Amino acid sequence: MKNLLLVILCLFINLRVFAFDIVYPGSQNVTINSPSTFFIGSANPNSKLTINGECVNIHNSGGFAFVVKLNEGDNRFVIKSEDGEKSFLIKRPKKTVNSVYTPPEFIQYKSKQEFMTLSDNVPLRNTPVNSGVNRLAHFPKDIPLTVDGEKSNFYRVILGPDKNAWVDKSDVKAFEGKLNSPAVLSGYNFVDDDNYFTYIFHLDKKVPYEMVENESLELKFYNVKDNPNLTYVFSFPYFEKTGVKKIIGYSGDYEGNDFVLKIRKFPPINKKHPLNGIKIAVDAGHGGKESGAIGCCGDKEKDITLAIAKYLEKELENRGANVIMTRSDDSYVSLKDRVDTANNGDAMFLISIHANSLPDSANPNEHQGTSVYYYYNQAKLFAANILVAMNTYAGTKNDKIRQGSLALVRNTKALSVLVEVAYLINPEDNSMITNVDFQKRCAKAIANGIEDFLKN
Repeated sequence: MKNLLLVILCLFINLRVFAFDIVYPGSQNVTINSPSTFFIGSANPNSKLTINGECVNIHNSGGFAFVVKLNEGDNRFVIKSEDGEKSFLIKRPKKTVNSVYTPPEFIQYKSKQEFMTLSDNVPLRNTPVNSGVNRLAHFPKDIPLTVDGEKSNFYRVILGPDKNAWVDKSDVKAFEGKLNSPAVLSGYNFVDDDNYFTYIFHLDKKVPYEMVENESLELKFYNVKDNPNLTYVFSFPYFEKTGVKKIIGYSGDYEGNDFVLKIRKFPPINKKHPLNGIKIAVDAGHGGKESGAIGCCGDKEKDITLAIAKYLEKELENRGANVIMTRSDDSYVSLKDRVDTANNGDAMFLISIHANSLPDSANPNEHQGTSVYYYYNQAKLFAANILVAMNTYAGTKNDKIRQGSLALVRNTKALSVLVEVAYLINPEDNSMITNVDFQKRCAKAIANGIEDFLKN
């Protein structure tokens, strides 16, 4: 009887894997504004599958991805398999005839105006665009800003005679009065402990600031009295102070009117056991109500990232690291809480695990491999180490390192990267990333990448 149950269970599993199913599009009546899209799903690899009469290649895992062109208006597709038939209506909106696009113009104010930031983490940008790699700083609440004009949804902020920036109108409020007269900087205190260089700058009021990664780490305060162009520049020569060229985390924030700059020291490394005592935050992407991408056979990104994250947790702990998990189960965690978990635990590294997907206009069959995202220059070399390790030890294809404005990688207190392990909607990658042995190899590869970064 027991053997019979096992046979029935095996048959059920096989039927699930090879069940005829369409994962994307998620509805049989959908609107997609793109010149092309794709069908993602699963079918018996030993059966014939057609979409509007064209044969579809089915991976031996049962997954498939098939690209179709979309004309304006209604597009009807019939998908036939030995196990069933499904019809889809995909509507592509018709182009509307618009007048010639006129880009927004800059409107210069007759006199300067005063504003203050409304909340914490307000982005200051170098272009009036609410996206992309254009952030100069993230301001806390009540930072005074002098504005001389606007463009579209942004105010132009005056930082100096030849230095402007942009802030979203919704992030600030008007202030009446002479708030933005120059501040007075009376000096700073320096604290040198085992883990950080700490500088405490004494200002009589808050001013806009910027931290710039060059050969040294520069802190700039704008609108400060008795300084050229009212700009105070503090340069921290990291290599001269530490003998190491890699910056591995810093932070700056106000405590009252004092500004506290903390720069992490590169720790002493045991060459045989480089991860000993290193604090590493591991983030499993998505979770709870956020499923993330859906694979060809219905696998959810949130489940795959959690599995890899747990293997990585175990791998790092076996090598002596102190691991901080942003989630350890299928729960929803906000992006802010994930970053706060890493920072409150004083993590030196933050690794966010994800599985990739694509927009409608792309071809899933032409995209494979691992990509690693970073935002700040301090994490670029670290991202490269992780990518090389994934290609070498996990056997993934090189899908490059990329600079991207993602919440998890905009953290500066840790070296922060986001690893897109593989493409969940590519049948080959999908088969690989759902394999337990591959997930374990990913964990070892990422751990090796961290070790290589620390040793070299």
